[in-house]
Amino acid sequence: MGKAIALTNLDHSAEALRQLAAKTKDGQVVRRLLALALLLDGKSRMEAATQNGMQRQTLRDWVHRYNAEGVAGLTSRVAPGPTPSLSDQQLAELKALVVAGPDPEKDGVVRWRCVDLRAQIARRYSVTVHERTVGKLLRRLGLTRLQPRPYHPKKDAAAQEAFKKTSLPW
Repeated sequence: MGKAIALTNLDHSAEALRQLAAKTKDGQVVRRLLALALLLDGKSRMEAATQNGMQRQTLRDWVHRYNAEGVAGLTSRVAPGPTPSLSDQQLAELKALVVAGPDPEKDGVVRWRCVDLRAQIARRYSVTVHERTVGKLLRRLGLTRLQPRPYHPKKDAAAQEAFKKTSLPW
């Protein structure tokens, strides 16, 4: 079995770490500070880790971070996440495309569906996305799924008004 990693960062004593833990609002950081304080008091790694609800290996990782970065290294870090498939400029173009609506002759549809927009994204930007991703993009752009009822491009509004029945005044 290997040798335990020693606490080389001795900027704070065990009592100072406990005082920092009392002032800290993040519960995870408090647990880590208290575990390090127990190590400075001479407790074993296993005992310090068990008392603070973590595994010995996890405590070892926090000791490495504390030695390298001090107390600031004990905060949890958030991963950046996946890179977006479309840039901000491409999203703006997509929003303009959706707001303008499709051209039935050119696009072959009378209203945009996620499937149709997925094909447009693949054709314009060479990016393949899932249909649900298109829906998520539309929601992020502030567009709703509610759409007006499509109308025939050759409809005659005057003929419709003339066809409406009028009630007889009695």
